Amino acid sequence: MSASLRLLAVTCVLSVLATPAFAANTINAADTGWMIVATGIVLMMTIPGLALFYAGMVRKKNILGTMAQAMAATALVSVLWIVAGYSLAFTGDHALIGTFDRFFLRGMEFEGVNPLAKNIPEALFAIYQMTFAVITVALVAGSVADRMRFSAFLVFAALWLFVVYIPIAHWVWGGGFLMSMGLLDFAGGTVVHINAGIAGLVAALVLRARHGYGHDNLAPHDLSLAVIGTGLLWVGWFGFNGGSALGANSRAVYAITATHLAACMGALTWMTCEWYTRGKPSVLGIISGAVAGLGTITPASGFVLPWHGMVIGLIAGAVCFYACTSFKMRCGYDDSLDVFGVHGVGGILGTFLCGVFATAAVSIGPDSPNGLPGLLEGNPQQLLIQVYGIIATIVWCGGATWVVLKVVDVIAPLRVPKEHEIAGLDISLHGESLQ
Repeated sequence: MSASLRLLAVTCVLSVLATPAFAANTINAADTGWMIVATGIVLMMTIPGLALFYAGMVRKKNILGTMAQAMAATALVSVLWIVAGYSLAFTGDHALIGTFDRFFLRGMEFEGVNPLAKNIPEALFAIYQMTFAVITVALVAGSVADRMRFSAFLVFAALWLFVVYIPIAHWVWGGGFLMSMGLLDFAGGTVVHINAGIAGLVAALVLRARHGYGHDNLAPHDLSLAVIGTGLLWVGWFGFNGGSALGANSRAVYAITATHLAACMGALTWMTCEWYTRGKPSVLGIISGAVAGLGTITPASGFVLPWHGMVIGLIAGAVCFYACTSFKMRCGYDDSLDVFGVHGVGGILGTFLCGVFATAAVSIGPDSPNGLPGLLEGNPQQLLIQVYGIIATIVWCGGATWVVLKVVDVIAPLRVPKEHEIAGLDISLHGESLQ
């Protein structure tokens, strides 16, 4: 071999050895595919799921107004989430709130990842979390159905998102103080359900009861719509809870299985309680029980075994039935569509029971090394952490929601005039009617 050829060979070898090493792309195609599907079906939970569920339970004259709130919440919250919501909830490591590092999603690389979800593109993680914010805001509307101004609801949705939802999302999921303490909330017992339930209760108290509450017929107009909505919510909850595993893995499968079983037991238990106390099982009771089971299993779904889901669903059906009947009648508040009784009580119950049933085999594993076992596996400390998280969420949400409502009332009066309420929100606020 000539000297020139030897020099060329040495140069090629050195050039290969000198090639810089690039970090392996952590994005997983299967996980990304599953999370795209999960994002779609969670968005479906609000439109059309929640829209139909709520529309079926109000009077005919308010169906379109109720659907308009769900549609508007989806559009408004989605835009605000991309502008600043995601950044404040899921960037930085501050105890109380995030940063503006992702303001308008700036600095987000095409295939970059968030440290909280290293296996899927950060943009996908951002819009998946967006769907949670959307449905939480939309849920609150159920407590004030039939009587809140549409303009006031829009202002409330924008302010409440930033003052209440985003801080608590950061506390629990974005690196805040509750996450650092080890609070277990897999898919939103605190962030979604306690938040929506407490906010709904406060809003119902501030706006006061509907005209005719207690003596007029305020029965649902078309429960068939509500049944269809429940079906969409039920399927969507597979993405809600299963997607919170942030990957196509065993934890997602366990979460989906526990979720389905909890919904089944919630429906059966509520139906049985109603049958026993009132003599007949109603369609409204069956679907309410299913949603109660779904909401209650949410915080625990990725931390428990499937049979735990059955137990949690059974407890949810009985407790939420009591909260929406005897307790509500005794207290006398007008939570139009029982957001507090189903979601608030279910969220509190589920977050607490997560501390009881959390299982090391599920909550500590390759998919989640930071999980913890619960009371039944010898860790009573976890139950104390769960109670602390529940109290922190209730205190902040209740107080901040009251302040937001008072501010909104100055900007745009919260309640429609009596004559508009009697005529119905469809015609008085939107100029449309199903008549």
